[in-house]
Amino acid sequence: MAAVQNQLEIKFRLTDGSDIGPKSFPVATSVANLKESILAQWPKEKENGPRTVKDVKLISAGKILENNRTLGECQSPLCDIPGGVTTMHVVVQPPSSDKEKKGASQPKESKCVCVIL
Repeated sequence: MAAVQNQLEIKFRLTDGSDIGPKSFPVATSVANLKESILAQWPKEKENGPRTVKDVKLISAGKILENNRTLGECQSPLCDIPGGVTTMHVVVQPPSSDKEKKGASQPKESKCVCVIL
């Protein structure tokens, strides 16, 4: 019975409504390992898939999960149904373009215009 409590059944919901899983993970699994699992199972026919773990955000119970946390630390008491499947939402961040990076690194000039009539 203890082995069952140390496992979580998780399915990953993609933005188009399709799912990856469900699959069973130990509660000691890190969020980064979950993301690696998502990358490995990502449907090949889907466009704009994640390239690295950094491109993936996992959301569970309305919270973005941090890579260095474990499933046990992120587990919500509301989602803790024995024998139930937990759904985590997957958001893929598109890689930022070089123009956005250059624009962010340059300080913006403040342009103040005053008109007195």
